[in-house]
Amino acid sequence: MRPRSPSRRSGPAGRLIALAVVVLILLVALVLWYLLAGQLRPPVPGPKPPEPPTSQPASCPDVQVISVPGTWESASDDDPYNPTANPASLMLAISEPIVQRFPGDRAQVYTVPYVAQFSNPIAIPPDGQQSYNDSRSEGTQRMVDFMVDRHEYCPLTSYVLAGFSQGAVIAGDVAAQIGADQGPVPADRVLGVMLLADGRRTGEAGPGQAIEIGAPAPGVGAEVALRGLNVPGITMTGPRPEGFGALADRTYTICAAGDLICDAPREALRPWNIISSLSTLVRSVGNPVHSLYAGFVVDDGGVTATQWTVDRVGAMIEAAPSPAHS
Repeated sequence: MRPRSPSRRSGPAGRLIALAVVVLILLVALVLWYLLAGQLRPPVPGPKPPEPPTSQPASCPDVQVISVPGTWESASDDDPYNPTANPASLMLAISEPIVQRFPGDRAQVYTVPYVAQFSNPIAIPPDGQQSYNDSRSEGTQRMVDFMVDRHEYCPLTSYVLAGFSQGAVIAGDVAAQIGADQGPVPADRVLGVMLLADGRRTGEAGPGQAIEIGAPAPGVGAEVALRGLNVPGITMTGPRPEGFGALADRTYTICAAGDLICDAPREALRPWNIISSLSTLVRSVGNPVHSLYAGFVVDDGGVTATQWTVDRVGAMIEAAPSPAHS
């Protein structure tokens, strides 16, 4: 018996089936490709940030006043709550009235203990003091470390920063960091900044600059006049690049005319006159004008620089928030 010949229609049908299988395989491969390559997954809501605290430990003061003494007015081992390194320290004329006026739970004063020296690099024989760079670095680090620890333990405490001379440079530098959102505490925790005889004073007004109290001295801070001078132990850093940022509206500067620490001639002290510039700078630390801020009058009412600062700091403390304690 002769075998049956295949149907003429089986050929095209077979090809269609084969084509369908190929298409199906391609579709499956395409789906697998998309799945294996990964799909975009919109972010799901993350955990909510922690709520700000509503209270802080009972040992925390409402306001922390930080006082930074000037050159030769402190010591590395001085007691920050009862400083005795230099009983004639100008900052004591500010901090002691605050301590007497307010109870410790309302306002506490911390006086930054640091070496507070300024070695004369051209003295023969050497004077045996720490260099300005080492002194300033130690003071800055100690101030920052204290504020970091205080803010961690007392997150609702407010701050007032105050400094004189080298201490004004230190306090002003930390304030500038805070104002740029790079400091040890948030800017909204700082009530005010008081700088007396700031060596980085610009003598300018405008955005970012401190508010001048009293008749503005015509010159600039020694570090501005000598910007670029860099000799062993002394680095003149010039003006603060961004000023005081978010703290500019509550930063105050006081400078007596003729005080070369904050009122140096704008063009008189130049790095290429290194010997004469250094001699002038070192002598200016102990000049009579620089040492008489307790009697320097800043307004028509006869109020002195130290009394104005005490009154202003006192007003800040009185108006400060009173956080709950636990």
